[in-house]
Amino acid sequence: MRKIDAREYFWMTILSLLCLICFPLNPLVLIGWIEPAFYLPATILGWLVWLVGMVLVLAPMILFPRRGGVPHGKSFVHTTQLVDSGIYALVRHPQYLGGILSIFVATVLLYPHWLFAILAIPGIIILYWSTKEEEKLLIAQFGNAYRAYSQRVPRMNLILGIYRQLKQSRS
Repeated sequence: MRKIDAREYFWMTILSLLCLICFPLNPLVLIGWIEPAFYLPATILGWLVWLVGMVLVLAPMILFPRRGGVPHGKSFVHTTQLVDSGIYALVRHPQYLGGILSIFVATVLLYPHWLFAILAIPGIIILYWSTKEEEKLLIAQFGNAYRAYSQRVPRMNLILGIYRQLKQSRS
């Protein structure tokens, strides 16, 4: 188990607070402290974005035990093999992308209010920064195989990942 330093604890705490404040079943909205505008198209899009985000968040929990060589009885995070199929053929960090979509983007769409838009910015930045930190660990674990994978598959750009996959399947 790797040691977590004070800087990581600080950013994890900030991210956790932002996630709580910006969660789609929003406590600030539910108790009436914030009364956001309501736009039906934005609400529908917000729930669709939330659904896509949650699929991305849950994907590793299904794929890693099946394809990642997770030892029996261990959590999905204990993968021993590089997974580069399924959603991992499109983006390297579906869970982080799913978090951005299902927490920060969906909340802004569901509750159009300036506070959520402002809070989404550091939340997205921290999650994106977390992927860069995660990649250092993945390179240490999987070495050149991960480096080659990172050249083929974008970090979090799902549209680019789909485009590359379609281009590859045509050739």
